Amino acid sequence: MAKEFVMGLDIGTTSVKAVIFDLKGKVISDSEEMITSFYPQQGWVEQDPVEIEQLAVQAVRGAMKEANIDKDELFTIGFSSAMHSLVCVGEDHQPLSKALIWADGRSSELAEKLKQQHGARVFQKTGVPIHPMTPLTKLLWMEEVEYEPYQKASYFLSIKEYVLLKWFNKRVVDYSMATASGLFNAHTLNWDCELLEMTGIRKEQLSEVVPPTTVLTGIKEELADEMGISHDLSFVIGAADGQLANLGIGAITSGEVAITAGTSGAIRQFTTGFNVSENRETFCYTFTEDYSIIGGPTNNGGIALQWLKELLGYEGSFDDFTKEAEKVAPGAEGLLFHPYINGERAPIWNQQAKGNFYGMSITHKKEHFVRAVLEGITFNLYQIGQSLERLAGAPDKIYVNGGLSRSTLWLQMLADVFGKDVYVSESHHSAAWGAAWTGLVALGKVPSFEEIKENIPMNAPIIPNEDRHKTYKKIYNKYELLASDIAKHF
Repeated sequence: MAKEFVMGLDIGTTSVKAVIFDLKGKVISDSEEMITSFYPQQGWVEQDPVEIEQLAVQAVRGAMKEANIDKDELFTIGFSSAMHSLVCVGEDHQPLSKALIWADGRSSELAEKLKQQHGARVFQKTGVPIHPMTPLTKLLWMEEVEYEPYQKASYFLSIKEYVLLKWFNKRVVDYSMATASGLFNAHTLNWDCELLEMTGIRKEQLSEVVPPTTVLTGIKEELADEMGISHDLSFVIGAADGQLANLGIGAITSGEVAITAGTSGAIRQFTTGFNVSENRETFCYTFTEDYSIIGGPTNNGGIALQWLKELLGYEGSFDDFTKEAEKVAPGAEGLLFHPYINGERAPIWNQQAKGNFYGMSITHKKEHFVRAVLEGITFNLYQIGQSLERLAGAPDKIYVNGGLSRSTLWLQMLADVFGKDVYVSESHHSAAWGAAWTGLVALGKVPSFEEIKENIPMNAPIIPNEDRHKTYKKIYNKYELLASDIAKHF
């Protein structure tokens, strides 16, 4: 039987998604399972790795059932995962702690101390700005407070590694997820001995680092039966969701930038070799031995809009809420919003930063605030893009994915702010398609990563309005000055 379908399994922050594609990138079926987040203290964010592993099984089963294909028609499953999670695991492969995810800020004080003492040197090694999101700073916190799961742990894993361990009994991690730990030396492509010593852990407690095309076989038979897949199905380890989102939307060559705008957001570009910025505004994550991805993440994408919707008690749909902004001209009649309501990573790298409305007037109504928040999210991405541009040059094309890419209003706003054509695929499952395509490359079904460009169903591009672009350039100048001032006070 011909194997004409592939699956991408995407373990995100809010959900686990399993998506089945044909070999041209058309979605055949998808299944999504929502992840529970726990907030035991202010600034702490945890998830249950046991729950997530079970949700991954359910998502695969759901996608297979919806696709209604024979299990022998599935060629491979590729993995994608959110970055920066950390789980303490015992010798028996059972978790000793919840997973501390990227949004967990308990190590903020230690991160700031490390940044002041060793920030430049650590960044030059790893390509990862020092921030509470990284397992590096989480481990420092665990050591300092004598965190019991840390003291008893045999292994320290990301959520993705935990799932792989439970399914294949192997401790392996791809280059990009290893880089995201903040413990990986991008020059040697191995764990950094100095950073391990700093955190009080041993190399043997971390996984073997492997390329994204590494093939995994021998999944436990009872799991394969539960998922509805073949016992001998080949899985491919894949990479982090950021790299795979770029790949899945086709932003893989020079001058092509991808913006992901979901709950959080990021702007990224592939590059050859290892490129780090002098001012540490952007990251550089290793993808393969030859390619890295540079860019910057923001904590505040759609979450800022959701916050405003709940604050105003708006009971209509998310789409109707964003359409309120259409009632107001660009600039929201002088109302500016800096979207640091969840702390911030790029461009200011300050988890203590706070959001801000500037220029409020008695004449401002609900629609002004909606527009200001949408513009604030967009200006923040543009500011990160300016940092990226200083490192890699101006972009020729902008590709967009994530939940906000479903809003035609916001897509036009993005094109107008950046002054560039914006490209969106028919599917919003870019990370999953990137993971599936990595599987096809790994198993020799397709010749290269670059070939994916011919296999992405795309919508017509969104063209910027030149007059609005000029208006937004003036507004952005004020936004940037205020952002700089805000950053100094936290």
